[in-house]
Amino acid sequence: MKTTFDHNSQSFPIDLTPTGKSYRTTIGDKSVDVEIIRADAEHGRLELLIDGQHVTAYVSADGAKRWVTVNGQTVVLTKASGAKRKSSGHEHASELAAPMPGLVRSVNVVDGEAVKKGQTLLTLEAMKMEIRIQAKNDGVVKKLFVKQGQTVEREQVLIEVE
Repeated sequence: MKTTFDHNSQSFPIDLTPTGKSYRTTIGDKSVDVEIIRADAEHGRLELLIDGQHVTAYVSADGAKRWVTVNGQTVVLTKASGAKRKSSGHEHASELAAPMPGLVRSVNVVDGEAVKKGQTLLTLEAMKMEIRIQAKNDGVVKKLFVKQGQTVEREQVLIEVE
């Protein structure tokens, strides 16, 4: 998943790449391995292993803003308005994003699979509700960005269909 956040008038491109049970996280030109040990979405608490070091972070969100607190230090990050990924020239590519924070309960498709408009591609659980993410149009799954059991944030891109 690629996105960009602004902090103190600077833009920070962030790329999260799943690598088994952890993520290779690249911010600018620095990369670290991040594993989510425990996520408590109700309280915004994340227990992480960052390059082997245990870190507890608290995250809250309001629209494009994210407040992240680690070791008593809080930073405010704002999702850049142009942060949606480009569809590499394909005018009909469609990115489907999480409508709210939640847990990926099921993934019903794979990269390269043909899908029909209205087909349920994956299911999220949020606030004890089941949310079906469905294809907006007929197409082909270009890229799946999440896996079953993964915790996602609101507005996080889940899948791209072209």
